[in-house]
Order: sequence, then structure tokens, then C-alpha cells
Amino acid sequence: MDRRAADRSPAHRHATGGPAPIDAVRGTVIVVLAPHDPMTRGQLRRMAELAREQGYRLRWEEARGGAGAPVQTIGGLAGPLRAARRVVIGDPFSRYVQLLLTLTRARELVVVDDGTATMEFVGQLARGERFVRWHRHRGGRGGWGARDVVFAPVSASARRMLTPNNRRSVELFTSMPVEPPPGVAVTANAFAWTRAAFGPPRLTRSTDLVGTSLVETGIVDAERYLEAVAALAGEHGATRYFAHRRESTDKLRLISGRLGLEVVRPALPLELIARRGPIGRTVLSFPSTVVHTLPLALAGTGVTVAVCDVDPGWLTADASPRAEGFLSRVTGSARGVRRLPRIAVQPSTT
Repeated sequence: MDRRAADRSPAHRHATGGPAPIDAVRGTVIVVLAPHDPMTRGQLRRMAELAREQGYRLRWEEARGGAGAPVQTIGGLAGPLRAARRVVIGDPFSRYVQLLLTLTRARELVVVDDGTATMEFVGQLARGERFVRWHRHRGGRGGWGARDVVFAPVSASARRMLTPNNRRSVELFTSMPVEPPPGVAVTANAFAWTRAAFGPPRLTRSTDLVGTSLVETGIVDAERYLEAVAALAGEHGATRYFAHRRESTDKLRLISGRLGLEVVRPALPLELIARRGPIGRTVLSFPSTVVHTLPLALAGTGVTVAVCDVDPGWLTADASPRAEGFLSRVTGSARGVRRLPRIAVQPSTT
């Protein structure tokens, strides 16, 4: 149910790089809960095309299209969810996904997600805590409000559904390094299908830089981020900036105009873009999902993925108290990457 579903559906979990079994393809329906964000919608459209080319049936649901859209979407999916033996979900923090989980009687639940939030999800599931994204906290940007309180029973029900018992198995399919709670099976996403389907890429002589949405989520101060991007690009000769799909147009305009970088807004997830090429011989990133996924997607190509830690001085006053530790954990647990020294910039005053 997330943007990765077409690339990593249950059939593709036979992760040896070959095509999915025909019976698995015929029995799988991919449901896309379309978001509002134009960039994410665009990526989902392209991923939907790839899924159809692989033979999957796909339902595009305008789940957020208006006041009556949620009722219509839930009503239309209730029957298939109750009848399904296996349900595969993307973002377990999504309220929509949590609500849909309350409708299913599936004996197999699979969470498919390579985002850094997967690490937080596994920890919260093991501790029996409510599902809260790592960058949220009381009183700050995106803090808990009345809607969170109203939705708490649904969230608690979803947590129970994602806890395995003698009637239901739970599996996590991810490339992230996690220690699952007892009973939760983990299958490693080695990006075998991605490597088999795309590339190898042509390598350029330059360096590419991958953007993040840490400013947009209120974690990192915008000016400190721009200073860090400029310093990183200058030191390593980066010429292109691959934008995160949630980065603001105003920020990207500054990166292009003030910093002189070519801003690329990928039409597909970066792992597929990188495999198709061209891609720099070195790819720089701040702590994010790609420091875990790109080394797998680009294995054997000669590309070096390097990560620069977020300096505590970049954080905003509204940043979650967990932010610094979580970002350090994202970097420290990445395998097959080169660690870069932190860039010292002026502390944030916001």
C-alpha cells in the first residue's frame, strides 16, 4: 500500500532476482492509496506502470480525494481485506493503513518497508508502545493533538494485529538492520529484483548528492542545511542534487540558484534511478534510507556511497528529543558506506 509495493510485492519476496511465480502474480492485487503530494503521486504512477508490466492487478484509490473518499475507499476494500489470506502493507505508521488493518482476518501479515522509520516501528512494536513517527513529539511541530487521542483505539488495534499469535503470523520484509520482537519473521530485501531488472548503470566522473526532507519535517534548520549542502558539494565536487520527493520547491530553488547544483526530481525511487544511470562514482547523503538501500541496489557497480552525519548544531528547537540519537543510529548501522566527518556550521537559533 505504499510507493514500494510494485517493486517489492509478496511475489517478489522470492528474492533471488528471477520473475515472480505466475500463481503469485495472479493472486496478488496491489492497492495504491493515492496521496496529495504531486511528486509522490508521480512516482506512484510510474511504479504502478511497472507493476502492471509485471502482470499484477492494481487498484488506484483516491483515498484522500474529498470528504466522502475515505468512506468509499474503506467500503470498497472491506470485502477483499476480509477474504484475503495474506495482507501486505507499506507504512505501518499510516492512520489509513492502521484503520484498514482492523478490517482484515488475514492469517499472514507482511510489512514491506525500507524507510528508516522501520527501525522505530520494530522498537515500538517490541516495547508495546503506540506507533509514533520518530520525528514527532508533544508540543513540537507535528505533535500529538485531539485527532491522535481520538484515533488511539484504532492505533492500539493495529499494534495488536501486528503482534503475532497462534492465529496470525507477522513478517517484515526490509533492507534495514532490525532486531524484531519474538515471533516476527524478517526477510532481508537484497534488491535482487532491482539489480536484475535495471542496469548496470553508466558511471559519470562527477559526484552526486542525495537530498533529504529533514528541513520539511522540522528537524534541521533550513539555513544550516543549505550551508552543509554547499560545504559537502564544494569539498567533494558534487554537481547534481537528487531531491527527496517531499522537499519544498523554495528550498530546491535555493539549492539550484544560490548553490549552483543541478536539481534532479526523480520520477522513480532513487534506487531504480541509480540502477538505470547515469550515476556518479560517488553518491553523498545525509542520514536517510538511501545509505542502507543504495549499497544494495548498486552492489558490484563500483559506486561508493558516503554519508555525512547531522551535526547537533543543525537541529531546530522543535526537533524531537529522539532526533539526534535516531539519526546517529541510522548512520552507524549502515553497511557498505564510507563515513564522512561532520561539517561544522553555525548552530541553529530557531
